[in-house]
Amino acid sequence: MTDNTFEYAPAPESRAIVDIKPSYGLFINGEFVDGNGRAFKTINPATEEVLAEVAEADDADVDAAVRAARRAYTRVWSRMSGAERAKYLYRIARIIQERGRELAVLESIDNGKPIKESRDVDVPIVAAHFFYYAGWADKLQYSGYGSTPLGVAGQVIPWNFPLLMLAWKIAPALACGNTVVLKPAETTPLTALLFAEICQQADLPPGVVNIVTGAGETGRAIVSHPDVDKVAFTGSTEVGKAIARAVAGSDKKVTLELGGKAANIVFDDAPLDQAVEGIVNGIFFNQGHVCCAGSRLLVQESVAEEVMSRLKRRMATLRVGDPLDKNTDVGAINSAEQLSKIRELSEVGESEGAERWSAPCDLPSNGYWFAPTVFTGVSQAHRIAREEIFGPVLSVLTFRTPSEAVEKANNTPFGLSAGVWTDKGSRILSMANRLRAGVVWANTFNKFDPTSPFGGYKESGYGREGGRHGLEGYLKNTEKGANS
Repeated sequence: MTDNTFEYAPAPESRAIVDIKPSYGLFINGEFVDGNGRAFKTINPATEEVLAEVAEADDADVDAAVRAARRAYTRVWSRMSGAERAKYLYRIARIIQERGRELAVLESIDNGKPIKESRDVDVPIVAAHFFYYAGWADKLQYSGYGSTPLGVAGQVIPWNFPLLMLAWKIAPALACGNTVVLKPAETTPLTALLFAEICQQADLPPGVVNIVTGAGETGRAIVSHPDVDKVAFTGSTEVGKAIARAVAGSDKKVTLELGGKAANIVFDDAPLDQAVEGIVNGIFFNQGHVCCAGSRLLVQESVAEEVMSRLKRRMATLRVGDPLDKNTDVGAINSAEQLSKIRELSEVGESEGAERWSAPCDLPSNGYWFAPTVFTGVSQAHRIAREEIFGPVLSVLTFRTPSEAVEKANNTPFGLSAGVWTDKGSRILSMANRLRAGVVWANTFNKFDPTSPFGGYKESGYGREGGRHGLEGYLKNTEKGANS
């Protein structure tokens, strides 16, 4: 074929495995309750179909959830041995594996991400986090952070990795002996509510995990509740700053994992085909809805033309469409609001003089879609090089020397991640030491493991999730002083 296009036979995953209820309540004290607030709709972003009505928790609902969590902490969970807590975490992990297909399908329907990502990436890592932290539950004295839990953890998670972010938050909190009040994003609440059913199936004591759904006001009620000892948030830098201001002066422990504008740096000695795959994975994985997405490509001038030629050829093969089709590479944008932001910043990129190229593809008529897009001729002053677009949009800059690459990579208020592509091990070590990023990948991108810490610098937040370091935010470090 001369036009580099391919025809695929559709390979849709069945929706029949998922039973989506017409309406959902709040999960408080081990039971689903109606709540006192209003209801909101959750929508399939690929079709704009209303999936269900979900209860919107108000202040009284949040207070009920926090009180349930406090009772469970005081009477049951904090008194239980680490080995006993581990049994529940292992049980949850096994149930997640058993119901993995159901979770993956529901995640793709509610979020818009391709089924091959939710099935092969998200759900396995979710189970792995519960297995990993179950192993820590009876070994906290060896963590270096003490072994005394904080109490009640208030957790607010985003819509880009609904189930994975839930696992990142809940697994270490429970392993350390805390109880939880968690709010999923308003556009993606369904897998969190299915996780609540898994908690029931695992016979988790009532009140240990509470799920309250809603929008920003519900999150604010959790963060500001006087009986919440720990706040964990993943989301936008703007909201993270508001949370930091809200808890300032209190004794609440806080971890924030916020936005990013990662540099993916390709040197002239890099394996270019491998680098192109890493570039595609770095920015088009999960439609670019990734805080650590490699949204700034820095290419050494001598290979820039060759890299762009190979990248465009590869982008032309990406299949955009039905998230439940196993052939799909790029799914739906999560919401109309996010799509509007992506379009607005892309139009700004054109108006600033950058050259836009989008992969040729037919977008579905219903739902929220955006073709994989790359901008060349980008300078550091362009908004598309400075602001987080959070979509399948790549900005390309060039550099001549390693020092120039470091300077451009660090010229950002963010500091969550970076990628380095080169054949020289010494250059990898040198770059990793000079880049102001919480995670630096070498000749790969978007590799996550429950044993490795993840977090940022500067406006990308503080604190770490994952690994032994992820325990620190949920323990009183008695060696350094309470809540240090």
